Amino acid sequence: MSKFYPLTVAKVKHETRDAIAVTFAVPPELKTTFAYQQGQHLTLRALIDGEDVRRSYSICSAVQDETLRVAIKRTPGGLFSSWANEQLQAGATLDVMPPMGHFNVPLDATSERHYLAFAAGSGITPILSIIKTTLLAEPKSRFTLVYGNRASSSVIFRDELTDLKDIYMGRLKLVYVMSREQQDIELFNGRITGEKCSAFLKHWIPIDHIDVAFVCGPEDMMHGVSKSLQDAGLPKERIRIELFAASIPKHEHKPRPVVEGARHQTEVTVIMDGSAASFTMDKDKESILDAGLRAGIDMRYSCKGGVCSTCRCKVVEGNVEMDVNYALEDYEVARGFVLSCQAFPITDKLIVDFDQHE
Repeated sequence: MSKFYPLTVAKVKHETRDAIAVTFAVPPELKTTFAYQQGQHLTLRALIDGEDVRRSYSICSAVQDETLRVAIKRTPGGLFSSWANEQLQAGATLDVMPPMGHFNVPLDATSERHYLAFAAGSGITPILSIIKTTLLAEPKSRFTLVYGNRASSSVIFRDELTDLKDIYMGRLKLVYVMSREQQDIELFNGRITGEKCSAFLKHWIPIDHIDVAFVCGPEDMMHGVSKSLQDAGLPKERIRIELFAASIPKHEHKPRPVVEGARHQTEVTVIMDGSAASFTMDKDKESILDAGLRAGIDMRYSCKGGVCSTCRCKVVEGNVEMDVNYALEDYEVARGFVLSCQAFPITDKLIVDFDQHE
């Protein structure tokens, strides 16, 4: 899973002024490797001005499409996103890691469910994959999408969403919320917040009819909407959230007090791709990921902000403390999974396994 594969860019389409959709050509021998589930993401790597730059972007195509496509929205000061929007063209080659992520639920052709999604900006990317895949896989299910943007011109995949609404007229309900473009219905103006979500649930979307909800966008929106859904009666385990990397909050690690007489170093063993590598690091000064990279190990990572889950691994022996976690579900943490970019050893010995997935 930690290996990058060179893939050729088959197509680059400008969806908006600052967002592109990138389609990769996957050779027959890698079809199985790059088979994906709805809502998953890819980690891309490129050498930009001599710097190894990695970023994760969500897959936006349906599983049934068998087309590997991601959206890349330019973010202010974003090195990779700016480079991609300005220079990436068909025929170029990018290093790509196989699909990862758990932003989805199992689908069943016999199910008759009502799904709800709240997305903002580029948060539509995994949601689009989920909607298309679900409506194709579950012929009796319905989907309601509330999608927030600044204005009509900034709506990513607007034409594709319109086509989907025409195809699934009785099964897809689409609501746009605009923060800088006035619409006739006041509820559809402004940003998506917890309060606005509550208003939708009160006037437009009966929560009793919702089976599963997906939320993807900035951190404040994600938490606000999730809380509103729970306050309205939707259990937390039926709410799936995904924070997109452009909204990674700034965080600075604060070392914990050192116990007098305790050892200051940790012996760490990293298991990855069937091999084991060991190194010594100071406790609580740097993350497992940073220490591993410094030790010369080709660690798996992307955002380094606790968002993308690319660096997910399982603690086999020892203990760590995580600073932040925006990617792992509660059940994953309970089973011993951590994000190595946010994990700081607190025991004298630590073994982490990147090959375990359950």
